[in-house]
Amino acid sequence: QQNVLTKEEVADGWQLLFDGKTLDQWKDYNGEELTMPWHVVDGCIQAKGDGSDLAGYIVTKKQYENFILDWDWKLSHGGNRRYDLPRRRRPYFKVPYVTGPEYQLIDNEAGKGQCPNKLEEVAETGRGLRHAPARSRFAVRQPAGEWNSSRIVFDNGHVEHWLNGHKILEFEAWTDDWFARKHSGKWETAPEYGFARRGVICLQDHGSPASFRNLKIKELPRK
Repeated sequence: QQNVLTKEEVADGWQLLFDGKTLDQWKDYNGEELTMPWHVVDGCIQAKGDGSDLAGYIVTKKQYENFILDWDWKLSHGGNRRYDLPRRRRPYFKVPYVTGPEYQLIDNEAGKGQCPNKLEEVAETGRGLRHAPARSRFAVRQPAGEWNSSRIVFDNGHVEHWLNGHKILEFEAWTDDWFARKHSGKWETAPEYGFARRGVICLQDHGSPASFRNLKIKELPRK
């Protein structure tokens, strides 16, 4: 069954972010209600591709600090999507991606259709855009139209990205190396990028259809 927790998961502290029927736990970025064109279709959260860099973001109503986050996803051909966390919600941040790191979701093979040049390795699925070198190239990403499973661990600054059961990268946030990577890339002009220790989780509609299911989170203690 999709969008349900086992008794063992409930006992272990897991919580659903989506019950397969409603979007009650989500709202617009910098809003209090859900007005963005996201829908529940066949037990999935679905973005129809109406969004852009400037619009189409939804975030959790609850804020999180340390956690393990699991979800399943599939993209359309050429799809590009972000799973972002933790994000600050302030009116003067017009878009959330200038405030926090991301887990890139993209159709790698067709990604160059949205990129004028060759898709960089640091922009492939599961990457965090220069936060860390890839740990493993053995993770198999299912092609567009098929389901993938991802996990993010955010544990008191220790970050792991997983794809289909393989750890593909890990890094320590807020270290000298982390700051050096931040200031050497596209986020050097975003002064508050990555500084939030607590924030919302964000889904981006980046202009192509995508589906999400089995979104669940387990909060971890502060050390």
